[in-house]
Amino acid sequence: MSKRQSAKYKISRRLGENLWGRAKDPVLKRKHAPGQHGPTKRREKKSSDFGMQLFAKQKLKGYYANLTERQFRRIYQEAARRKGDTSENLVGLLERRLDAVIYRMGVVPTPFAARQFVNHGHVKVNGRRVNIPSYQVQIGDEIEVREKSRQMNMVVEALKAAERTVPDYIEMDEKALKAKMTRVPTFAEIPYPVQMEPNLVIEFYSR
Repeated sequence: MSKRQSAKYKISRRLGENLWGRAKDPVLKRKHAPGQHGPTKRREKKSSDFGMQLFAKQKLKGYYANLTERQFRRIYQEAARRKGDTSENLVGLLERRLDAVIYRMGVVPTPFAARQFVNHGHVKVNGRRVNIPSYQVQIGDEIEVREKSRQMNMVVEALKAAERTVPDYIEMDEKALKAKMTRVPTFAEIPYPVQMEPNLVIEFYSR
């Protein structure tokens, strides 16, 4: 298990928000930031423009399984290079990651589990096995859980729990565990459980 996976709930506690909307997130019981000194008073959030921009970046980056700074900056650069609204391009690229699509399908409980699920070769795209979480899904691609992976405890439990609904921009065949992304979602369509501010992320990198 990677360091980022084992410490995933420290991210939400550090940010002070239930980042993935999970009922078991410790932030619901322990509002203080992680550390050895216990429930000390949380520092006031920075009110400067830089502080708000940094917080928005950390929150969005953390939501997608705590992407590294290098990965996240590369996605921003691609979003800025494309025509149109850069913040919309940014969230569109993030949602088209294969691990994000797997998470949206509801076959795994967290984005961290989705990354590991793809890494371990449990996913096929258009009939071919793909083990790269950052793989960019194209509109109309068929994403499926490999047949021998469909009875994994994690998959069965995630489907039973039904913590999240599949968003409208993903066409899901629940019996076959297959899905297609029908369109790149707009920011307003993405079911974030907490408020995200991609416009502030763009301002952070545009400084």
